[in-house]
Amino acid sequence: MSDAAITTHGLTKHFGSTVALDDVDLEVRRGEVFGYLGPNGAGKTTTLRLLLGLIRPTRGTAEVLGIDVADVEQAHRQLAYVPGDVSLWPKLTGEECLHLFAQLHGSVDTDYRAQLVERFDLDVSKRARAYSKGNRQKVALVAAFASRAELLVMDEPTSGLDPLMEQEFQRCVAEATERGQTLFLSSHLLDEVEELCGRVGILRSGRLVEVAEVEALRRMHGTVLEIDSGDGLPDLAAVPGVSAVERTPAGVRVQMTGSVAPLLAALSTCEVTALRSREASLEEVFLGYYGANGDGAS
Repeated sequence: MSDAAITTHGLTKHFGSTVALDDVDLEVRRGEVFGYLGPNGAGKTTTLRLLLGLIRPTRGTAEVLGIDVADVEQAHRQLAYVPGDVSLWPKLTGEECLHLFAQLHGSVDTDYRAQLVERFDLDVSKRARAYSKGNRQKVALVAAFASRAELLVMDEPTSGLDPLMEQEFQRCVAEATERGQTLFLSSHLLDEVEELCGRVGILRSGRLVEVAEVEALRRMHGTVLEIDSGDGLPDLAAVPGVSAVERTPAGVRVQMTGSVAPLLAALSTCEVTALRSREASLEEVFLGYYGANGDGAS
């Protein structure tokens, strides 16, 4: 049995003259929580649609749990999918929707499902047409986690949830990984990804520009220094190793890689009242690829 839950080789998708995904090689290990990051238009949703067999690649291949995604029926028996905007059958109650999801998947842990309904504070007696976006999301999450599928594919799964329910989602993810399930998580919530994921992949304009452990990614992309100064500071953007400079009420915040010696030399004639350093957060690493305005979306 392959150690990979998801494998792609040269996965490419064109929509006319638009290249939505370009030559993506990716491997997601069984049992891990893998974060998939990128701004709108970077190719995340296209990747998910290809993995789910909803569209066919222009070229390249993709497998889930060793099954070619072209075999949609067989592949879908092994996975559960939660979209970012869940559509339900409007005339069915929440309970009937969960029952139908279980029939479609073929298996369900009914005891665990009942626990999840209570934990997510979901009124399953209501008809789906009366549900808010957050409650529709809860139905899909309960159905996915209760299926005990080997692979959980989730696209913005906490969209519409309040902070308490987001915490419940994180507990469910921890329980799933304890059972050996794999989670492929596409999300814009970088704090959520940083909390849950061991590894991440970063997409830019359809190309996979980085795959790394979260901790290694932070180290690779350096240090953040907060510099307080009682007088004017020189232009630090041109200092070797500095990738970003942001003004703060007391001075500047600088993101950099490599030795800090050139920066300290540039500050040697200034009145520095405080200097604090830390590793860059995942959000800061992400913005380093795209710029503060999300540059790179297509």
